[in-house]
Amino acid sequence: MNILIRKTQPGDEKYAPLLSDMYHESAKVRKTGIATRSVAYIKTKMENENAIIALDDDRLVGFCYIETFTNASYVSNSGLIVDQEYRGQGLAKAIKREVFNLARDKYPDARVFGITTSPVVMNINISLGYRPAPFSDLTEDDLFWNGCKTCINYDVLMRNDKRLCLCTGMIAASKNSQNKKSDEK
Repeated sequence: MNILIRKTQPGDEKYAPLLSDMYHESAKVRKTGIATRSVAYIKTKMENENAIIALDDDRLVGFCYIETFTNASYVSNSGLIVDQEYRGQGLAKAIKREVFNLARDKYPDARVFGITTSPVVMNINISLGYRPAPFSDLTEDDLFWNGCKTCINYDVLMRNDKRLCLCTGMIAASKNSQNKKSDEK
């Protein structure tokens, strides 16, 4: 195995159809909390260099992306996915670390957040400095919550006025606010 984890670059758009299929299949298998993503949406993340990709030579084995909300005061890490054959090797954590760093470097004043039903992702997030948070601590931007529409639990989210779902909200301090705290010590 020769896995390369890097920011997306021109030419990576060829992987978007496969990624869209991976999200769809993962949602069917898990039967819980995964929103699907269109090929066009994935391509946009890649073209804007807002994504991290993992490749084993030319084989796509993992992916995750960032998106800003509320005038870039929040940035989410979303869509972490790892090829079934590559799970259990620490790849998800390595991808998540890279996308977390990408978010903080591109948007140092933004709070980094996400929602998940995955205990594995929750543990990875905690190791990166996230803490569980109520949805009221996350962005109120409808653009973010509209991304949940393809999740099978969307009705739960809507019944609870976007305050509660089966996902756990997680948030980390902005890079700049964390640096200020370090400087004050």
